[in-house]
Amino acid sequence: MKHISERELQLPEAQIGRLLKIAAEDKSIISMSVGEPDFITPKPLLSYAKTVINKSTHYSPTSGIHELKEAIVKKLKKDNKIHLSSENIMVSCGSQQAIFTALLSTVDPGEQVIVPNPSYLAYIPAIDLVNGTPIYFKLEQENNFEINPDKIKEVIDKKKSEVLIINSPSNPTGTVLSKKILEEIADIAVENDLYVFSDEAYEKLIYDKKHVSIGSLNGMQDYVVTFHTFSKSYAMCGFRLGFAAGPKKLIEAMSKTSHYIVLSPPTLSQLVGVKALSLPNRYINSMVKEYKKRRNFLVRRLNEINLETRMPDGAFYTFSNIKNYSKNSNNFAEKILKKAKVAVVPGTEFGRYGEGFIRFSYAANYSLIEKAIDRLEKFLKRY
Repeated sequence: MKHISERELQLPEAQIGRLLKIAAEDKSIISMSVGEPDFITPKPLLSYAKTVINKSTHYSPTSGIHELKEAIVKKLKKDNKIHLSSENIMVSCGSQQAIFTALLSTVDPGEQVIVPNPSYLAYIPAIDLVNGTPIYFKLEQENNFEINPDKIKEVIDKKKSEVLIINSPSNPTGTVLSKKILEEIADIAVENDLYVFSDEAYEKLIYDKKHVSIGSLNGMQDYVVTFHTFSKSYAMCGFRLGFAAGPKKLIEAMSKTSHYIVLSPPTLSQLVGVKALSLPNRYINSMVKEYKKRRNFLVRRLNEINLETRMPDGAFYTFSNIKNYSKNSNNFAEKILKKAKVAVVPGTEFGRYGEGFIRFSYAANYSLIEKAIDRLEKFLKRY
């Protein structure tokens, strides 16, 4: 029998996939592990999809339909203070595909990609798949998981470092990067000739702070690629739609590469995406209001049961310290799953510095969150 490639064999086995499978098969388990809105796609978008489905049976251009790219240009100018043209936009099958395509287009074997740790679990496998070398800098709970620019400086290799990935609001910590920190990161990128890949998937899901795009800062047009998705803000996960915005030369290279990966994004999803960008803010605001209510309850209850948890500023996750119960997040998450019938994600899924934490998702019905924490409290009293 022919072998499986070493590249694939060396990819980590994501625990979250196993947790999702168990939760799906055992209906008694309450899942607080999924990074997906529990809201249905807004009804105006679903209704619109029905009216344009007959126009959606052919391929689109690889970089996306012109109508959507123009709508994205307007969105970036209004919401993100990023001034680009349609030639700076590539539409993708979700932002994850865009990030992978960007890595393929910028990183040669052995070159380095600098990544915060803990961080979104798909970054490292993507870097591995392009034969790049991930280089980590630690995010500290004592610093609210905010990026310390000095930590970035410590790991830069001027000959090998090509890309710095940042994520705000962050998965798994919920941290929103301040403008001051972003300005310091921008200076580092320019000084060291680094691309900054800015993953802004949760940009609309912010509670008490303001979202700032690093691509809006002066002089960053040639250094920043900004990644967005329709999955979180518009609850359009199943439509698989995202986009990247950045330097024209790189976007052209990404589009060329993307042609050989997905050919083109789904035409139906793109037409719905145009409609989504014209939706009144009330649809997003209503989701954010509910997420904030869940967040406030969950953080209070987690701290009451001695799972030390800081208040996240964005996204829909808490990153809770388990030091009062265990030193092994995998084992602890496994026991919670089996004994309390609650699915959470061990912190090590997000990197070595995620050890000692577990991630809860509050993209779940409020009553289910209440029930899950009551179960967890009973379990911990016997732990």
